Amino acid sequence: MTIDEAKQKLIDAGLVLAHLGEGDMTRGHVSVRVPGNPAAFFMKAHSIGLDEITLENILTIDLEGEVIAGTAKRHSEVYIHSEIYRARLDVQAVIHTHSTYAVAFSCTGRPLRPLCQGGAAFANALGIYTGSIDLIRSQEMGRGVAAALGAHAAVLLKNHGVVMAGRSLEEAVVLLVMLENAAHVQLLAEAAGDLAPDFPAEDVARLKANLMEPRQFPVNFDYLVRRAKRG
Repeated sequence: MTIDEAKQKLIDAGLVLAHLGEGDMTRGHVSVRVPGNPAAFFMKAHSIGLDEITLENILTIDLEGEVIAGTAKRHSEVYIHSEIYRARLDVQAVIHTHSTYAVAFSCTGRPLRPLCQGGAAFANALGIYTGSIDLIRSQEMGRGVAAALGAHAAVLLKNHGVVMAGRSLEEAVVLLVMLENAAHVQLLAEAAGDLAPDFPAEDVARLKANLMEPRQFPVNFDYLVRRAKRG
């Protein structure tokens, strides 16, 4: 991927996330590693919506959380991104949003169950950060989030939001959609009453392997971009 392609994908990801209601005004943010430079990443700027990312306002930031290119204001929660990139060389994109159902589910303290496809993808594979309800405004707090993420793709920030890490920006966006749906389904199902037993673990593992097949993420991401652009 070229630098221009990475920036355009960041713009498209922001458009999709805003279209799905993930923005919480200007508070959500998304980033992607700079191609060929694992020590830097492109990131959405402060004070704009996810759907307002442009080539001109994208920031380039290093693993200390310092802006190395761009003149826009940096998000104070930059350390979510920088510390995950520092800890996980496999991660190529990071998203933080205040997804309604994921936040609601984070308040319950219950594990996510494989009640749907998204639940199968994240059952026994979802970190939880309980260090603070406040914004992640220091490297130390960012390291806490990265530690809670561990080897997983997602971590819930209790009573705050969700952080998704992906092997690609397409993967991060699609998995964020799947996690929000899984949280919604489980909250509805639990509110309805007693739940039936889960499917056997081997069935869930087989479904998860299919869902995490890398080829499916660009297909679904491209669909989400087309849908967002249609309005």
